[in-house]
Amino acid sequence: MKYIVLVGDGMGDLPVDELGGQTVLQAAHTPNMDRLAASGLLGLTKTIPEGMEPGSDVANMSLMGYDPARYHTGRSPIEAASMGVDLGPEEIAFRCNLVTLDYGPPALMIDYSAGHIDSETAAGLVGALQRALGRDGLTFHPGVSYRHLLVWRGGPLDAATVPPHDRTGQRVDDALDGPGPARAVAELIRASWPVLRDHPINAERLAKGLRPANSIWLWGQGTKPALPTVGQRFGLSGRTISAVDLVKGLGVLAGLPPVDVPGATGWLDTNYAGKIAAALAALAEGDMAFVHVEAPDEAGHGGDYRKKLQAIEDFDAKVVGPIVKGAADLGRYRVLLMPDHYTPLCTKTHGRQAVPFVIWDSARAAAGGAGFNEPAAAATGLVVERAHELLPMLVEVK
Repeated sequence: MKYIVLVGDGMGDLPVDELGGQTVLQAAHTPNMDRLAASGLLGLTKTIPEGMEPGSDVANMSLMGYDPARYHTGRSPIEAASMGVDLGPEEIAFRCNLVTLDYGPPALMIDYSAGHIDSETAAGLVGALQRALGRDGLTFHPGVSYRHLLVWRGGPLDAATVPPHDRTGQRVDDALDGPGPARAVAELIRASWPVLRDHPINAERLAKGLRPANSIWLWGQGTKPALPTVGQRFGLSGRTISAVDLVKGLGVLAGLPPVDVPGATGWLDTNYAGKIAAALAALAEGDMAFVHVEAPDEAGHGGDYRKKLQAIEDFDAKVVGPIVKGAADLGRYRVLLMPDHYTPLCTKTHGRQAVPFVIWDSARAAAGGAGFNEPAAAATGLVVERAHELLPMLVEVK
């Protein structure tokens, strides 16, 4: 038996006026997802435990079968695991976004991704930050696109930090003038301004009409987590296929080591064919492939329904369809298909609503809904209260 987990990050949404009151999943042309929903076990599940923030770290930890209330220690330590950074007992990992700010006053978050800056360009800026601000106990590590890492020995673990995508187009003075432990974070953010503002890379970006990466933004801090692996829990081996360090790091911790796919960007231009090839190779060699696509979430953060529609239709046509077709050559297999969370276009940030899921078995057809979308899943009446129970259901159901 083979097991496939397909995650369309942030696909869940609320009704959209421009789409006639439908959600993007309802309006999108998704014949492959709809086919699985029509003959699989369709329902809703809650990926975010009560009292926890609706982040991709919490949600994808649930999808990998771990209770975040028990195992979650912060977002950035997961990304550190992906980057091969082994945190010491006194080291705190922070997500270090490259962002575009209007310094103000008032200070405004213009773009949480600095125009989806490419990884090579971003690495040059992170190197400049390390040379200017790095020291013993404070190290900047380059990541993918705008997503980077700061390791801070003895850093302010309890500082109140906010995700930059939650503040798009909004004032951020409160985060830059926070009291107590947050002040040290704000001081380091402000210290990055002269380093980045005056850097030749940003001068070149401005000349090209691109947004400058003129500030860092620190958030999602935490300490090193410890998870039992999928092999220890279920006796399975497999791989994780994703463009983002967060999901790759969860794969490292779960014993599903990531595959580095050239051209995997986390955006609409990602290398879909390469990700499919990696997933099918992983299934041929092992038992499981956890395949994550970031683009719907990024489009949701941007508030662009056309791009989110494209991202979802691409996910269906370029991921779900080819993987289901290719896996047929490997014998019997099961699929768990779902978003990790909502990223509503109207809010441009993550939501904690229950998301649709389907479990589909290549050898069995069960009663299901008419399509893969939020209302169809709700109409089944099936609700799995704790999403971390879905992976055991996928693996253990007879």
